[in-house]
Amino acid sequence: MTETPNAKPPICFYYGNGRLVDLAAYPRVVLQPSFYTGAELKYLTGEGVETLAYLSLSEDQGPPAPWQRQEKNPDWGGAFVHVGHPEWVEHVVGQARAAMDAGFDGLFLDTLNVELTFPEDVPHLLTLVAAVRAVAGDGYVLANRGFGMLPRLAELVDGVVFESFSARWTDEGYAPWPPDVLEFHAQIAEQLLQLELDLYALDYADTPGLTDFAIRRARQFGMQCVVSDRALSRV
Repeated sequence: MTETPNAKPPICFYYGNGRLVDLAAYPRVVLQPSFYTGAELKYLTGEGVETLAYLSLSEDQGPPAPWQRQEKNPDWGGAFVHVGHPEWVEHVVGQARAAMDAGFDGLFLDTLNVELTFPEDVPHLLTLVAAVRAVAGDGYVLANRGFGMLPRLAELVDGVVFESFSARWTDEGYAPWPPDVLEFHAQIAEQLLQLELDLYALDYADTPGLTDFAIRRARQFGMQCVVSDRALSRV
């Protein structure tokens, strides 16, 4: 996961386990909390790495539960949830608290695009983000997209990741977005630039040409770019 041949990007999204020495080269890393022990997190912190725990706010990969909807994410198979369900709120806040207690420095909030699936849940999601922010305290909170909650979201998080800003994965492989989508994403990026947030692009590519395209385009919009694979398995 490199931005230029001789430089590391300022953040790493890694959904595997181990690789502590490699992860220690980054200022900030996003990790799956169940994959790392308190001792491993302490090691990374001692190396000057800020660790963020992955947290899903609107999809559930767990067993059947009362907060789940019948619909599932077609890409990953997780169940969409009723975001405002009290037990779901308790579940997510509990996960956030457990991650912070385990030694994580902050949280990475994923699955925030409910305006595209269940727009009636946007107010509930904002409430949940606020609850998670309270748990994180002074810790760093990074949101993945969540554009339907702007500008209020910007008051609750420290940074935003624009996932698939320029490039994406498809059934046929990795590819740039078509021009109309690139233009739409550019309009959102212009809005993000008006906010006082750290901005990152997370793109998916498997060739030098597509990687370079994503990095150069992100820079045009004030975003630091990370390029990885679909499974976020690169360090």
